[in-house]
Amino acid sequence: MLVTGAAGFIGSHVAEALEAAGHEVVRLDLRTGDDVRDGAALDRAMAGVGVVVHQAAKVGLGVNVADLPDYASVNVYGTAVLLAAMARHDIARLVLASSMVVYGEGAYDCPTHGRVRPAPRSAAALARGHFEPHCPRCDSEVVYAGIEEDAPADPRNAYATSKLAQEHLAANWARETGGTAVALRYHNVYGPRMPQDTPYSGVAAIFRSALEAGRAPRVFEDGAQLRDFVHVRDVACANVAALRGGRPGLLAAYNIASGQPRSVGDMAVALATHCGGPEPVITGDTGWATSATSWPLRTRRARSSGSMPGSGSTRG
Repeated sequence: MLVTGAAGFIGSHVAEALEAAGHEVVRLDLRTGDDVRDGAALDRAMAGVGVVVHQAAKVGLGVNVADLPDYASVNVYGTAVLLAAMARHDIARLVLASSMVVYGEGAYDCPTHGRVRPAPRSAAALARGHFEPHCPRCDSEVVYAGIEEDAPADPRNAYATSKLAQEHLAANWARETGGTAVALRYHNVYGPRMPQDTPYSGVAAIFRSALEAGRAPRVFEDGAQLRDFVHVRDVACANVAALRGGRPGLLAAYNIASGQPRSVGDMAVALATHCGGPEPVITGDTGWATSATSWPLRTRRARSSGSMPGSGSTRG
């Protein structure tokens, strides 16, 4: 089988897990000179392949309009070229690395209006230290609720929009070819080989980089924002299990998470304790992370299908 993005943080673990499960893996990655937008390179890599596990992507937030062309080129156009090549080679199964960012802010419960989807937090509210979302109908405080895979998508940045577009393209490919597509919506992935010193790599990597340099982790806002941290090896296992999931002609989406949301502040404390480093500093700043408060999602579908190994975020 072909693994794209096989030299990356998650892709390298996925390739290793597939090989450990007895599969022969062909690796393709931009770091080794192969681009998913290159149809000829894909034709060479797909010779004799029966499954594609598509991990290659431009990641991050896409906070600037100037970022749109790159996300569209790599994630959207690249996936379209990949799917066209799969059709030429009669490859009938796709496992796609998607993301929880397709849900947007997430879901919350209002005591008066029930389940609601808050609007993006305003810069003025953040400047006043009002970090929690409010009901879009009555402005009351709301309590987070889990989102299942059939919740409406609400992408709110370039990266999220491009990941949802990948899912739509994969669904179109499945309908037209009768192939089976499984989209794995990763939550906050952490573990060995995490990229460092970039806001696009996730808070766990940023905190770890600070601790390795002897600095206290700096936690934005009040540290109470929730994330579901899932270990990269569990994500790799989910990719292996996804080879058995889905139905011909359809795309099935699965949340890949620990099922145990934790606050960013708690994660910073846990990492500092593990590393024997200085205690985290709660800054109150919004920094670059001004889009969403939390994505604490339910993983019912993944767990019931057996495609998500249970794991908390204390794994090393």
